[in-house]
Order: sequence, then structure tokens, then C-alpha cells
Amino acid sequence: MLENIDINKMNRLMEENANAREIIPRLLENHHTSVSMIAHEIRNPLTLVSSSLQLMEIRHPEVKDFYNWEQTMEDVRFMCSLLDELSSFNNSSDLHHSVFSIGRLMQNIAVSFAISLDAGESGVEFVSRIDPGLGDFTGDKVKLEQLVLNLLRNAKDAVGDSGSIRFSAERENDRIVITCRDNGCGIPADRISAIFDPFVTYKENGTGLGLAAAKKIAEAHGGTITVRSVPDKETVFTVSLPV
Repeated sequence: MLENIDINKMNRLMEENANAREIIPRLLENHHTSVSMIAHEIRNPLTLVSSSLQLMEIRHPEVKDFYNWEQTMEDVRFMCSLLDELSSFNNSSDLHHSVFSIGRLMQNIAVSFAISLDAGESGVEFVSRIDPGLGDFTGDKVKLEQLVLNLLRNAKDAVGDSGSIRFSAERENDRIVITCRDNGCGIPADRISAIFDPFVTYKENGTGLGLAAAKKIAEAHGGTITVRSVPDKETVFTVSLPV
């Protein structure tokens, strides 16, 4: 799996060398294709295993009492989730552009997230503030929604069953600035530098691909994503996208 430092080095090499500009894109395309093929080949038999285990539960409910049965089911569910996120991460830089109201998109995401909190009877306080003058945006609507939802879900995990999440989107000159702020557990200083690296996670059952995908999506749109955190007090993720 290529890390951000590898991609930055390749970008510099392509700027300096005409042959590299021709060869590296083909290598990257082959890399993405290989990852997709591997994920696909693993997903098929894993789906069969998952279906067989679920069928066993239905036909023989007593298996639920077997030693380590629930842990086995949880492991299978985790592997399925990991493959889904790996596929999503692998395609994070492949954008399908359209022109849309980014303000309406942010409002829809905020409403959907608030509904999910209510449905789960969560004690989390959620406040959103969307600037009505955001205007139209050219980008990948689906992937931007994925980016924002990753940040909101991370904030929910950080605050647990209580606490607060503040979400905002505003226009600053020629940029759209999206902010997700929570008062949860925070990120220790010695971990924050690696928070966007693939497969780096400090959450139980986390895949470490959500924030890595968010960074790739932001950068594919020519933007940035940053984080600052004070443990046990506040964490703020900020996405800045050029209009």
C-alpha cells in the first residue's frame, strides 16, 4: 500500500523527469488494479463463508452457545468491512465530477447524521451551521459525502454516548471550509502525525482506512485536511477545498 510520502516523491519525480511522467501513471494504475483484484478474489469466498455461518445459526441456533462462536462471527464481519473500506480507499482518488450545490449536500449530510443519532437514542449533542452562500461546487458528490461522514462518525466514536459535535461549512474567499469539532477523548500528540496513514487506527475494530480515504478525497479535489487535538478536551478536523 502506497503511503502519502511515496506519492509525494512520485509527484516530484514526474515534475522533474519526462520519462517518469509517462511510466509512473501506468504503474499506479496497475497498482490500483492489483489491489482491486486481490480484494475481489478474497471477498467472494469470504462472502460464502459468512453466508454459510449465518445459515448454520438459523438451522442450528445452539451454535451461538459454542465457545468463540460470536468472536468468529465478529471476525468475519470485520474482514468483510475491511475489504469494503479497502476498495473504497483504493478508489478514493478516482473522481466523477459534476456541478452541485455543496451547501445542500452539507445540509443533507447533517440532517441524515442527526437522524441516525436520534434513531440510536444517543445522548450526543449535535449542532450544525451551514453557510447559505456556499454556491455551486464542481467535484465528486458521492466521495465528498464519504469524506464528511467519515469525520462525523469518527467524532461520534470519540464522544461515545455523550458529549457534543459541532459541524460547520462556510466559504472563505475562494475556498469551502468544512469543520468537524468534538469534545471527546482526543488524539495524543505522539499519534497525531500518523492519523491519516493507511491501516493506522487506535479504535477497537477500526480498519485505519477511513481517515486515509478522507485525506485522499480532499487532495484529489485539490484541497487539504488537517487536525488539531487536545486529549480529553477537543479535536477539530478542518477540510479546505478550492472553489
